[in-house]
Amino acid sequence: MPSTLPEGDPAPPDGRLPDAALATLHDRPFGVYLHVPFCSVRCGYCDFNTYTLTELGADGASVATFADAAVRELRLAGTVLGDTPPVDTVFVGGGTPTMLAADDLVRMLDGVREVFGLAPDAEVTTEANPDSVTPESLHRLAEGGFTRVSVGMQSAVPHVLRVLERTHQPANVARAVAAAKDAGLQASVDLIYGTPGESVGDWRTSLEAAIALEPDHVSAYALVVEEGTKLAAQVRRGQVPAPEDDDEAAKYEVADELLGAAGFEWYEVSNWATTPAARCRHNEGYWADGNWWGVGPGAHSHVGGVRWWNVKHPNAYAGRLASGASPAAGRETLTGEQRYDERVLLGVRLVDGLPLGDLREDGRRAVAGLIADGLLDGPAALRRSVAVLTLRGRLLADTVVMRLLGVR
Repeated sequence: MPSTLPEGDPAPPDGRLPDAALATLHDRPFGVYLHVPFCSVRCGYCDFNTYTLTELGADGASVATFADAAVRELRLAGTVLGDTPPVDTVFVGGGTPTMLAADDLVRMLDGVREVFGLAPDAEVTTEANPDSVTPESLHRLAEGGFTRVSVGMQSAVPHVLRVLERTHQPANVARAVAAAKDAGLQASVDLIYGTPGESVGDWRTSLEAAIALEPDHVSAYALVVEEGTKLAAQVRRGQVPAPEDDDEAAKYEVADELLGAAGFEWYEVSNWATTPAARCRHNEGYWADGNWWGVGPGAHSHVGGVRWWNVKHPNAYAGRLASGASPAAGRETLTGEQRYDERVLLGVRLVDGLPLGDLREDGRRAVAGLIADGLLDGPAALRRSVAVLTLRGRLLADTVVMRLLGVR
């Protein structure tokens, strides 16, 4: 969740939504995202809306009081949305959510349960720094209804972690994953490739270490140098080299090879799972134009083509809620053209594919050429009438999207 808020229209002080948007709530699964903005340190590459404790005052934004503010927003959401289906997925992200006590994370989940109800098979995930969980805290999360933990591993190589300014010890990742599984939680690990100074051998080491943990899910994202970050300043000054496209492509191919050999299957360009049941259903909701309410400072929400975002600073967020107002800073109603573009952009990244019938005429005309260029899978298009990326297509996914949209 980038820290810079988009431009948009003012949001109503009470947070109300158009009737047309609310009418879609029972058309698809409904998710809740909870953004915990606290970190012990700010990593140099990170552009998310996060704060160290020394950056914050005590105006309702402390670790000790954050759960109270989040539950207030959940109750506001219940008032705004009215009749909703039970929540299908909950995802607690950050920041470092596990800087909060496990009891507070469970209290926020209880708020979701109280306001909306949880589907019987609800997926409930929290991200975790490997240094900020214990066997006891993970057991408490499992007892409270969490089903998954996503551990921020990033790399197994100390010099790569130093460049990323990650403070955890690689050995603590193994302890965290083992403790999560012992608590009965599904375990995912998150990796980053393309860090300045990372060799292909370093990346292979990280992948092999991740696989050895036997998680059921792995996310692997190419490092992006975001404007305004410390890393961007270092690249601009020539202190570290910028990531190179060819290097990241080579590392992606290594990831797909090693993960595939270990029994993982890609289901989204940057995500692999051991079984369909191990996929992150919450993220699948984003990619499938789902409805979700985002709780927390800077969190984004979407219901029925209306997208809105909360004020960024935790003090302002807590203050609005304490006064009975919505924390929403702005919103936009997506046009049909925008929703179509997003459908193509996100749908084509999935292994399940983008139905060719969803494409407009210029997009359908582009399919044959994309198959001929080795970017789309021919049998999937011919037998199942879906656009599915080949491995080469995954490396050039943006090009595929542009051609399907008729941009070039």
